Amino acid sequence: MKWIYRLLSLIAALFFLAPIVWMLVVSIKKEGMKIVTLVDWFTPPYSFAVYEEVLSTTKLSNWTLNSFMVAVCVTILTVAVAALASFALSKIPFRYRSFIFFFVLAGLLIPGEATVIPLYQVAKDMDILNSYQGLILPALASPVAVIVLKSFFDGIPNELIESVQIDGGGTWRIFTSIMLPLTRPALASMAILTFIGSWNNFLWPFLSVTDDNLFTLPMGIPTLMNQYSEDYVKPMVINTIASIPIILLFLVFERQIVKGISLSGIKG
Repeated sequence: MKWIYRLLSLIAALFFLAPIVWMLVVSIKKEGMKIVTLVDWFTPPYSFAVYEEVLSTTKLSNWTLNSFMVAVCVTILTVAVAALASFALSKIPFRYRSFIFFFVLAGLLIPGEATVIPLYQVAKDMDILNSYQGLILPALASPVAVIVLKSFFDGIPNELIESVQIDGGGTWRIFTSIMLPLTRPALASMAILTFIGSWNNFLWPFLSVTDDNLFTLPMGIPTLMNQYSEDYVKPMVINTIASIPIILLFLVFERQIVKGISLSGIKG
């Protein structure tokens, strides 16, 4: 039976890899090549000239840098805020703790689209529209991250915390020396999922940014696609450049992604 599962896994892997391989191959084709059959997509000659043209004549590299910087900042700050909030809700006794947790839990019931208008008004009043702050700050509140990390913190025995307190350790030492190391898989999982979510985010950047120098990839790519509606190679080059960071991220952190998702029970 094992070989059947392996065969099915291989077929599924090839099924999901086929579009990526096709995108990579088409992106290095020469422009104007005549395509008659499927085989023509994969036959030489190949060239990276279109990559040079796209990077030199568009702002794609700038948008890629914007997306990367915003995603990194959102990831670091979101995980830090969620970890601190989760630790407080899990291990620090205070009044109305349960009410605050259910208040955070209620955030999952509200669609993100329903908060766009008030969020835009708050950003406008703070004068952070058309800025990196406007792209980063509204994305920091993550009820999912708080709930997932709290479930991990709840699973850590209180005896470990008491042992640190007996040795004279304070709350900050408990958090940094006990909580964070023991919840590393969950932190890595939430960091990667947050990065991917920020990288692919379109709605909020679309509403909050009008300066094309501040565009992220999900905003900038559609403007380029309209220019190359009759071409195949340039759109594939653009999508390849936009996809490479996420593909590399998955290849590097594959084990952390799988382990974190399996432990936290996240589906998606």
